[in-house]
Amino acid sequence: MPRIVMAQDLTMPGNAVATHQEAGAPNTLRVATGAWSDGALPNIMAEGTLAQSGWKISAAGLTTLQILQPLRDQLIADGYDVVFTCVDTTCGGFDFRFAIDVLPPPDMQVNLGDFRYWAGTKTDENGPDYVAILTSQIGNAAYVQIDRISNGGDVGRVSTQGSAITATAKPAPTDSTTPDMTTALNSVGRTVLDDLSFANGSADLADETYASLKTLAAYLQANPSLQIALVGHTDASGSLDGNIALSKRRARAVRQRLINRYDIPPSQLDAQGMGYLSPVGNNLTDAGRDANRRVEAIITSTEID
Repeated sequence: MPRIVMAQDLTMPGNAVATHQEAGAPNTLRVATGAWSDGALPNIMAEGTLAQSGWKISAAGLTTLQILQPLRDQLIADGYDVVFTCVDTTCGGFDFRFAIDVLPPPDMQVNLGDFRYWAGTKTDENGPDYVAILTSQIGNAAYVQIDRISNGGDVGRVSTQGSAITATAKPAPTDSTTPDMTTALNSVGRTVLDDLSFANGSADLADETYASLKTLAAYLQANPSLQIALVGHTDASGSLDGNIALSKRRARAVRQRLINRYDIPPSQLDAQGMGYLSPVGNNLTDAGRDANRRVEAIITSTEID
């Protein structure tokens, strides 16, 4: 007769607030095993005792990696192996987010331009257990969803403990941003420049060093025959003509920064604006509008010399 194996308890930072707690019921969990591709999501339908929790951490400037890393490290230390991990566009963006099981707002909010997914598994005498973690950052808050399914009857607890988590210095995400952006450009031909900062209603790009632009510049320098279109997007506030003009000015500001600061040849860069015509989120929600305000880099070359 299988015995109950006690699952690893997980700890969240002290400033995390639970938005949803549900545990102890037999159920299934869709665990992504790959990125959205060819109209489908590779996945495992795991069965067992399911526990779901949602969390909100109110702190400006947190990154999704900063939230995910300590949770991932706790699970790996307990013997979990990685099944799959990805970042927003490399996951498949909109399609991936709506193919996995996500708690409804306000318990869980997902910024389509800034989320991470991690899934792991651990096998004991009762069979495989799975954990799926989704983290996202919206405005001055980070959101976390943790799904755990166990064949041993015990799914562990998730609780707050210890110090509050706060933002670290901006350069920290650079190493993680580089492969994510490069992978996205190589695989799907586009990426969101998700760390850019514009004043509200303005096309003035703040005078900061942005990891996304540094990475994009290095990519262009390594591929001098490649051409990129920088495409600005807005939410649906205001007129279409006004939003198209604003989004194009923002794209032009990014283009000029790449030319002036990184010596990228102007011939490699185009700048266009779509206004609110290509949303990735719901304009009826704050989270959706935040996701829609973005600048993307899109490969327009059809071949590389």
